[in-house]
This record gives sequence, structure tokens and C-alpha cells, in this order.
Amino acid sequence: MSTQVLGTRSRGGAAAADAHQRSEQVELPPAVDAPREIYATPELKEISWYADGPEGTRPLLLLHSINAAPSVFEMKPLFEHYRAERRVYAPDLPGFGFSDRSDRRYSPELYAEAITAFLTDVVKEPADVVAFSLTSEFAARACLQAPERFNTLALLSPTGFSKRRLPSGGVGRALHRVFTLPGLSQGLYNLLTKRGGIRYFLRQSYVGEPPDELIDYAYATSHQPGARHVPYYFLSGQLFTRDAVDNLYAKLKLPVLVIHDKDANVTFDLLSDHVASHANWQTAKVEPTLGIPQWERPTRTIAALDEFWRTTEALAATRGS
Repeated sequence: MSTQVLGTRSRGGAAAADAHQRSEQVELPPAVDAPREIYATPELKEISWYADGPEGTRPLLLLHSINAAPSVFEMKPLFEHYRAERRVYAPDLPGFGFSDRSDRRYSPELYAEAITAFLTDVVKEPADVVAFSLTSEFAARACLQAPERFNTLALLSPTGFSKRRLPSGGVGRALHRVFTLPGLSQGLYNLLTKRGGIRYFLRQSYVGEPPDELIDYAYATSHQPGARHVPYYFLSGQLFTRDAVDNLYAKLKLPVLVIHDKDANVTFDLLSDHVASHANWQTAKVEPTLGIPQWERPTRTIAALDEFWRTTEALAATRGS
């Protein structure tokens, strides 16, 4: 895995920042107890991924979210459950986990390309895809690019259904320049990813007390070389798609499930009207949850997914007969 941190700062400033970052680094264990491999292309660089479960079964792709400290660990409850019955794949998306974290431009297009390439070159057959939070937008974008790679799409607490307006591209770029100022970038990220801060933010998104293992892994993955790069694109709004309902979600033709309840960071103002006007969409309310249903209510989340896949397979069989 590449851990080199690239940038446009002066050589002395970059070296000082990297030295500070190395002093903060902690050991990163595997997110799940499963074989881990590397997939790489010149454009995407190295993508680390886990896979387990019986070969020859209908593949399942699990995609973690985007925030200050995400990784495959967010999808662990689903990975652990489904590995017993089907082939499950879970990559660390670019900029996270054991994947390349170099200082480059991160964008919705990059993440959609990564998902499409991974499905094409690693999974190699149509998959059921489960995406969490903002990655729902990337998965929808990838599906529009390569619909033949998707059987179904399930979205856990997806972004894009809020009435709130995103900052303009110019504002987002200006915010990113501020976040990445020499002398500010690493220090600000260190403050955001203190263990107490991680616990605070997870408490906002969790009914009851978030488990220590979730906090511990978020802390470990956020204290790796290059960990700060993607979060600043996220915080400046540059990874969100403007008018995602019209530009992404409304164009999907495959069966789509949204699992949601309440969420500390997004709203679902536009969801009910969208589902009512698109027959291929359905929702499942898994409650009480505050944005991480696969951890807060794993049994109910799994039941909702199983019912979704069962009904879509039955419908497909009926149409094919």
C-alpha cells in the first residue's frame, strides 16, 4: 500500500506535516477477518478489498460511507452475516482504510469510476450493491454508467433527498483551500479525529451508546498517513451531487431499496414523493435508528434486505416465465 503523502506545499512544510502525521499514526488492523487483496489501475491507484463466502453464489458488494473516519468496518455486521451464504466483497474506497490515500483530487466521478471498475475487474458479474450514506450517490452514478454490473441497489441512510441547498462549486473550492492551508490542515484534522470527538459524532448518529469497537476502528483508520485528504473534500461539499434526485436517482431503472429512519446529518424531505412516482423504488423504515442501521438494528436491516431481494427475484422470475 502506498502511504506517500503528496502535495503542492513547500518541501520543508510538507516534511514537517508528514513527520507530525507519522507521530500520530496508530496500528490499523483488518476491518474484517477475511482475505484482503489489492486492485490497482494507473488512474485509481491501489484499492484494498476483502472478500469471503462461497464462490458461485450471487455476489454482494458492500460500500462504506464518506466522512472523517470511514472504512469497511462500517459494513462489518452485513459482511459477517452474509459471508455464510453468498460471496461478499467490501473495498476500502480511495482515500480510506488500506487503499491509496495520496494527495490528489477526489470527486464523485472518481468514486463512481472506482465502483464501476471494481465490479468489472474484480467481481466480474452483476451484483447486489449496498451503499451507505454519501456513497449512495456514487453508487447511483456508477449504475448509470454501467447498469449491466448491477442486479439491485440498496441505500442505507442515503444523502441527496434533503431540501437543503449545497454550496456552490466556487464556495466549496474556497473552503477546501482554507482547510488545506499549511499549518492548519493537519492540526484541524487532528482535532476532528480525537477519540472524544469521534465518540461525540457517533453518539449523534446512534441510538444509545455507540460500541467501543466502532469508535476504536474509526480512530485507528483516521490516524494513518494521508487520512485527512478526502475528509476536506467532503467537508467542503465537493463530493456531493447537486440535485441528486433529478440528476442521479430518478434516472435509475433497476430495483432500488432505501433503508432509513432518522439521521443526524441528512433529511429525507424528497424521498416519499420520489418513491411514489418511481415504481422501481421502495423504502423500509428500520427504527429506531439515527443513521447507521446496519450497526444499530442489524437484524431488522438484514430482514429488510432479504425481503427486498426475495421480492425482486420473484418478480424477475415471473416476468421471465
